[in-house]
Amino acid sequence: MEVIAEGLEFPEGPVVMADGSVIVVEIHGERVTRCWNGRKEVICEAKGGPNGAAYGPDGALWVCNNGGLGKAGPGSEGRIERVDLATGRLERVFESCDGIPLEAPNDLVFDSSGRLWFTDLGTLRMNEHGVSGKEFGAIYTCLPDGSEITAIKRGTLSYNGIGLSPDEKYVYAADTFQARLYRYDAKVETQEPHYVGTGIGPVGFDSLAVTAAGNICVATLFEGGITTFTPEGKATMLPIPEDYSVTNIAFGGEDMRDAYITLSNLGHLVRMRWPEPGLKLAYNG
Repeated sequence: MEVIAEGLEFPEGPVVMADGSVIVVEIHGERVTRCWNGRKEVICEAKGGPNGAAYGPDGALWVCNNGGLGKAGPGSEGRIERVDLATGRLERVFESCDGIPLEAPNDLVFDSSGRLWFTDLGTLRMNEHGVSGKEFGAIYTCLPDGSEITAIKRGTLSYNGIGLSPDEKYVYAADTFQARLYRYDAKVETQEPHYVGTGIGPVGFDSLAVTAAGNICVATLFEGGITTFTPEGKATMLPIPEDYSVTNIAFGGEDMRDAYITLSNLGHLVRMRWPEPGLKLAYNG
């Protein structure tokens, strides 16, 4: 396992670019950062809690911003943001759906038609005694021109990672607290989830990536590792004992077998060889 970048402030959302660089968001650092050749370059500040990223059909970077979990007041709103990679200009595109504010957008993926799919983790309600309740999350789909946003399912517990099957028939969502993987039809309509599988042991789920063969690789918390599901739900786990906060996996390289993984507690972006090629995303710069 090779360390590509270190000193990052809780990195997530690695985006493997065509030039070999990797863009990450830093949740605690509140910025978007490009990593390559042992260097780090800040693309822009992203106040709140930049939590996930994807390269879009318009050549921009799209970011899920959770607003800063535990923060309150202006700037703490959950939203979807667009970053112009040439200038670093950041703009908000979505903050609500059907008049209901987004809680804490977490992760996102584009399909080949340019449609965006994203999860909302939801937020914890706090008082002077600690956690007092939970605002549930959702899974959404929208168009990047801002003209349309649809809630596919509301009331989800803690959806985090999201990805598409190779044929784009299905959308997968990983639930953090349940450590479960769910599947939806990639249709713009309200629907109920199909259960795929559960993690091994006392774990939580974070982001995910899909392989070219259709297996779903889910970054796994607490135990630290990557849990891989077959489409039928059979699970295996690769331990990564260096960090209990293994939060993301993304594929790149000429043969798509380079796995870029964020070890968020350590602040590292690492690379390792994967036993099968990852699915090439619809857009990667």
